[in-house]
Amino acid sequence: MSGTVKQAAEAARSRTSEVMGSAKGVQGDTVAVANDFLHTPYMRAALPFINGGLSGMVATTVIQPVDMIKVRIQLAGEGKAGGPKATPISVTREILASGKARDLYTGLSAGLLRQAVYTTARIGFFDTFMGQLAARAKAKGQTVGFGERATAGLTAGGLAAMIGNPADLALIRMQSDGLKPLAERKNYKSVIDALSSIAKSEGVGALWAGAAPTVVRAMALNFGQLAFFSEAKAQLKIRTNWTSNTQTLSASAVAGFFASFFSLPFDFVKTRLQKQSKGPDGKLPYSSMADCFSKVAKQEGILRFYRGFGTYYVRIAPHAMVTLIVADYLGWLTK
Repeated sequence: MSGTVKQAAEAARSRTSEVMGSAKGVQGDTVAVANDFLHTPYMRAALPFINGGLSGMVATTVIQPVDMIKVRIQLAGEGKAGGPKATPISVTREILASGKARDLYTGLSAGLLRQAVYTTARIGFFDTFMGQLAARAKAKGQTVGFGERATAGLTAGGLAAMIGNPADLALIRMQSDGLKPLAERKNYKSVIDALSSIAKSEGVGALWAGAAPTVVRAMALNFGQLAFFSEAKAQLKIRTNWTSNTQTLSASAVAGFFASFFSLPFDFVKTRLQKQSKGPDGKLPYSSMADCFSKVAKQEGILRFYRGFGTYYVRIAPHAMVTLIVADYLGWLTK
């Protein structure tokens, strides 16, 4: 009897081991298939773009209320040198007093579309360029220099900005719509509604309004963000014994500051140009990027271009940090 029980137990154990082994084999095969898929030529080329878009969308969801406040500060007091200065607190109070807390997320759909297009392209292009530069430098027994990083950042930013301008324009129009008198508001339902409405009433070409400062801003921002992040991380790796996470966080903070400093004047002009509409005389307030720079400098003062730097930094730096950290993590997961 005991022998029969022992044989039955051993048989059960054997079957369990076979089942567990089979399960591990299936799991191992699944992981192997996933790895094989990630390492196909098409996926290797697409991953930098996919990772860039996902990281940008995560960052935008976190930072959208700050972006809303930044835009309202830039549009406050247009055409006037004096008057009370808009502050983050005053703008937030005004938004909350006129509606609901969710109004701070006005234009989120446009922001997410912009990231899906713009950040997908800029980080994807930058990573692709850097991969090519690194391979070329390695073949020559050299390392990638700051000048090459800067060129890659500038080029990636300019290309991505041209592609993403319509979504960027829709975002500004949605965020500034609440500043108009009730009778003049468009009350856009979504980014698709905004894009189609602008195209119908102003023409498809209007979707690229403000493209020049948008491109220059993107080049300046990417020069500050991607080039300085890449350089800072490389330097921290050489000069410190910090953990990889600490190096990434520190490098992204450095990148956020330089991105804010270089890009804010162009971001300011971009906002003004994308928000403008024709007056009773049928003319636009600003005819070009240069005209906007000139009129704002004369009417409102040079320092107006840096108004809201603190808010802009709080919008750019965390966005840069979240984007770069998530992109870095996704890059590690998909190696």
